[in-house]
Amino acid sequence: MLTTSIPVFPLPDTVLFPGVFLPLHIFEMRYREMIRDCLAGDRLVGVSLLKPGWDRDLSGRPPIYGVGCVGLISHVEELSDGRYNLVLRGMEKYRVVDEEPPLRAYRRATVAYLSEQMTPVERDAVSRQKLRLERLLSGAAELRERAFPPNLSDEEVINALAQYLDLEPIEHQALLEQEGVARRGGALIELLEMKAMAASHVPDRGVRH
Repeated sequence: MLTTSIPVFPLPDTVLFPGVFLPLHIFEMRYREMIRDCLAGDRLVGVSLLKPGWDRDLSGRPPIYGVGCVGLISHVEELSDGRYNLVLRGMEKYRVVDEEPPLRAYRRATVAYLSEQMTPVERDAVSRQKLRLERLLSGAAELRERAFPPNLSDEEVINALAQYLDLEPIEHQALLEQEGVARRGGALIELLEMKAMAASHVPDRGVRH
């Protein structure tokens, strides 16, 4: 069972999804301390997106969105100067219940986990969504190699696309906050179709009439 008291790594433009890997380079002193503590414990790190305006917060604890994803450190390389290269594997969504008192240089929070177990009906929907997304992204060869390898489940494909696609951070966050993978897949399809429609209506400024 995952512990409900976790360190929180707030990031300005990155959202982690369950079942997806996230490479990170850790260089700030407070987060080096965080990783050392994690490696000595259960190797869990919560990833939360910072809210807009974080760069104007002078307290060092700018607001984060309430829903994030906890990751397990699956690979770590400690560099000679104390920095770290590591890989997190997304484990479970959480909702922040309360931020804990600042006893360390980094932030910690008490969280409640949000299970994304699927019913048979939802699994069928996710399978169809994967096929539709493959068609929508048929021209993105590099993305297909990353998100559609044959060893990934349909659920993992949806989450990988939600993380890897070139979207605005708030769009990634909105996808994470969807209640379950089936709703996430449907929201992702709607978002991509909306963007494709908007792009098709952009006037060609190089053509004179």
